[in-house]
Amino acid sequence: MKLKAGSRWKSAVCDTQVMVVAAPANDVDVTCGGAPLVELDADPSGGEPAPDACDGTQIGKRYVNEAGDVELLCTKPGAGSLATDGQALGLKGAKPLPSSD
Repeated sequence: MKLKAGSRWKSAVCDTQVMVVAAPANDVDVTCGGAPLVELDADPSGGEPAPDACDGTQIGKRYVNEAGDVELLCTKPGAGSLATDGQALGLKGAKPLPSSD
């Protein structure tokens, strides 16, 4: 699928909804709960998250891939976990504050 910054997507198998913060120029396969994400206004297909993809998502957290070119903001939590091209997305850590001496 072609991601575009600012676009909103949802899981087909759980309640997860995300907004794209950063997207690569090329197509990428983004899944939640083992099923491809669908557009926000699409009807969900139903079902349950795959057993190996049910770590859940947390509202307000940003999820990134290893390369750092895909960043998704969770706007509604769910039971499925996010992945791109078969690789699980990790939580983006907070930037360290500069030390004050």
